[in-house]
Amino acid sequence: MHRLLLKALFFLFMVVPISFHADKTPAAEMGAFRLPPAKPGRPRPLIAIVADNAGTETTDLMVPYGVLKEADVADVVIVSTHPGPVTLMPALTIQPDMTMRAFDAIHPDGADIVIVPALHDDKNESVINWVREQAHRHAFIASICEGAWVAARAGVLDGRAATTHWYALAKIARTFPRIVWVRDRRYVVDRNVMTTTGVSASIPASLALIEALAGRARAESAAATIGGHAWKPTHDTSRFRLTAGHVWTVTKNALSPWRHEMLSIPATNDFDEIALALTADAWSRTYRSQAIIGPSKGLIRSRHGLILLPDAAPANKYPQLSLPRTRPTQALDEALTAIASRYGNATADLVALQLEYGRNDPQMAN
Repeated sequence: MHRLLLKALFFLFMVVPISFHADKTPAAEMGAFRLPPAKPGRPRPLIAIVADNAGTETTDLMVPYGVLKEADVADVVIVSTHPGPVTLMPALTIQPDMTMRAFDAIHPDGADIVIVPALHDDKNESVINWVREQAHRHAFIASICEGAWVAARAGVLDGRAATTHWYALAKIARTFPRIVWVRDRRYVVDRNVMTTTGVSASIPASLALIEALAGRARAESAAATIGGHAWKPTHDTSRFRLTAGHVWTVTKNALSPWRHEMLSIPATNDFDEIALALTADAWSRTYRSQAIIGPSKGLIRSRHGLILLPDAAPANKYPQLSLPRTRPTQALDEALTAIASRYGNATADLVALQLEYGRNDPQMAN
């Protein structure tokens, strides 16, 4: 009860609309871009996705991993701050491929691309220093959502155009005035850095990276496989703002613990990373439910090698959620529809707001 109350109060007092005064004009062209070839001695690019063991956003990490692995245009590894499992937020636990220290030992010349998800502790000096050092080694830095805090603190955004989650834009613009903060773009590319808006922007940003690495045809093929159709950077930031209705929904949901429930996702070997991430993320943002992984006798491996740790809770006694059987990107729309049916449209709208996703909006879904 106390934990839920603190969670609700944090949302109420921290997610407050603030006037945004940063320059809206990007410093670089926002269309297609190209990336240099892999560093000498590599048959293809090496992409490192940052993970803080203490808390890394679920979709920010798993969607780029799944999309890039599906396209098979680069080698992709998850690098963590410490050995052991990585707690994803708001749901799931995974096993990283290696630590940052191990990565540095194996690849002293650094990664070609570093993807920085939103982290629970965006002031973690070990992560900030590692990202800064990778940039010094000429890695292309791509921050997803509020991963922009880490990129900004690492100094890689100085003098560049950038964006982030709608709710963080005002605060981050005041904190880092040397950066040109941009509205109305789902992703912004300025020289050797990419930044994105909220969680759902991880899909178009990943497809844009594929196009930059391997061309339009390969990106279109990947988009068709996962269920996307386009990855234009156009976006309407003004659609996303906290209202009195959202505040009331948080209060009502969070302060009614007798209505909270655990929901089980029956993940098995060969699961799709994108579908699982979008489903678990959405259902764990309702302030009414928490998604967990169904019972398993051991570690669960995704279709592209991501290792998922099952939850310790007896998940078989909880109601089960289903994953989409068609295209994985449909998972978010399906989850929001099911959330609206179970908890009401106000709760589904609250989840979409947190993910910076326009429900049933073809431009946002593509």
